[in-house]
Order: sequence, then C-alpha cells, then structure tokens
Amino acid sequence: MSKKNPEPRIVIALGGNALGNTPEEQKEKLRFSSKALVELITQGNEIIVSHGNGPQVGMINLAFEDASKKNDKIVALEMPECTAMSQGYIGYHLQNAIREELRDQNMPWHAASIVTQVVVDENDPAFEKPTKPIGGFYTREEADAMMANDDSLVMVEDSGRGYRRMVASPKPVDILERESIVNMLDNEFIVIACGGGGIPVVKGNNNEYRGISAVIDKDFASAKLAEAVHADYLFILTAVDRIAINFGTPEQKDLEKISVVEAERYIEEGHFAPGSMLPKVQAAIEFVSSGEGRKAVIASLEKAPEAITGTSGTLIYR
Repeated sequence: MSKKNPEPRIVIALGGNALGNTPEEQKEKLRFSSKALVELITQGNEIIVSHGNGPQVGMINLAFEDASKKNDKIVALEMPECTAMSQGYIGYHLQNAIREELRDQNMPWHAASIVTQVVVDENDPAFEKPTKPIGGFYTREEADAMMANDDSLVMVEDSGRGYRRMVASPKPVDILERESIVNMLDNEFIVIACGGGGIPVVKGNNNEYRGISAVIDKDFASAKLAEAVHADYLFILTAVDRIAINFGTPEQKDLEKISVVEAERYIEEGHFAPGSMLPKVQAAIEFVSSGEGRKAVIASLEKAPEAITGTSGTLIYR
C-alpha cells in the first residue's frame, strides 16, 4: 500500500495529558490540543491521531460492572466493548475540537474517528502473565469466589486496596481498518484511529475475528499503525519536551536526537522508567526499525509544531 499524497504522513499518539477525566474537562483540553494538531496540517503534513483511554475505559468498565450487580437487566461488559465505547466517546470530542479549529482557520480538511480493531496473537506470552488491572476492588474472599466460578480470571492484590482483575497486554500484530484509514487520508481527512491501543481481536480458524479481553499499549499500537499506513513520522506526545538520561539527578541530560543503537543502549542502562518513558522509546524504536527513512519524535503536545522542525522534542532515527 503506497502513499497517494506527497505530504509527509505523521501518526500522532496523544498522551493522557491531552485528555480529561470528565467530559467537560476533556472538551476543554482538546480545544487546546487541536490547535497544535491543526498547526501540523498548516505546515504541509497529513496526520492520523491516536490516543490513550486509561481513565475513560476504566470508568466504563467499572460502571457496567457495578450496575450489573444492582440490576439484572444490565450486564458487565468485557474489554473489547469497553474499548470500543471509549473510542467513540473520546473520538467524538476530539473530532469536534479538530473540526472547529479547521473551520476557524478556513481549512478544507475534515475529521473523523474510526472504531479500530487491532489484531493480536492469541499465543502471545503476555496472556500467560496478565499485568493490567481493570475494574473494581474486591476482598480476598470475593476474589477467590470469582476465580472459582471462572478459571480464566486472574485476580491480584493491588497496592493494599483490595483484589482486582488483571488482563494481558499483548503486542499488536496488524490494524484491521488500515485500508479505510489510508483511503480517508487520501481524501483530506484527519483520521482518529487506534484509540486506547485499539480493540484487541484474534483471528479464528475461518478467518473471522473475535474480541479478546486485553489492553494493548497505546504507543505500541500507534507504532504498528504508523508502520501499516507507511507513515514518515511517529510522534509520541507526552508531558515533557525531550526525553532525558539520568532523569531527576544533577547529571540529567536532555536528548535532542539519538540513533536506535543509542536508544537501545540507554534502555539496557536503565535510563527509562517502565510504565512511563520506556514503552514510548521502545515503540519509537520499533517504528524506526520497520523501514528506511522512518523517524520518531517524542515531544510535548504544546511544542509538536516545533518538533517537526527539530527545535523541540527528541528525534529517534536509524
């Protein structure tokens, strides 16, 4: 699948700092975020936007879980359905904020969200050791009873607050809707896709796909999306202007650009925190290593337009 348009193609992974915990807070934050995103369009780029969904998908999952205990007409929803709902909820606010900014700048582009399914391998080792907590808290007795009722459940004590269900975080393999995404890009759409890491699905024996309870890391899914649509850049936007080594010490050094080899060495030396900067750097490495000429940038949302010119952010190259 080749690019139709000559403009640089960028996949932008929005971090949690671009979103809010309530609908009103989210709409306000996205009004600000959309200005930086549309600025990248005015610079002559075409963009695809992905985003996290941590607080939102947890809220949806917990709401249905609690409601199902009180009303037998309501059922608890599994992660694929909760992720799909969060994609719609966040995408609705994000595409509206982008559309308003486009109209304010008299630009002809459109914005639309795609409910995106991301293929994972059912034999991924991550399924042997679930690590992502979801849902409400339970006592030890309640957790034991739930696991006795369903031997697929893994319940783990969480920071002294009680027991929670754990789900796997497998690596993304493919993006099911990639052709639709590219078709929209070719017709002047800003596409919002792979929200929350995408809806995790596995391929069946008859080539059908079914949802599976898991959480895909947003940055790894964004890297796979960027690879699938032949993007030139992957932008991972977070709360810091540049990544750093020796972070939080007198020897801290902000990095303007590093090669994949240097990034891998810094990982081995333990410079990046798991669950924070580490997966972002690993996702950047995966994308850059997937094809010639591909680059990744880790930067702050506020300075995304400057990052494309190299005056902000950390560039990772091969």
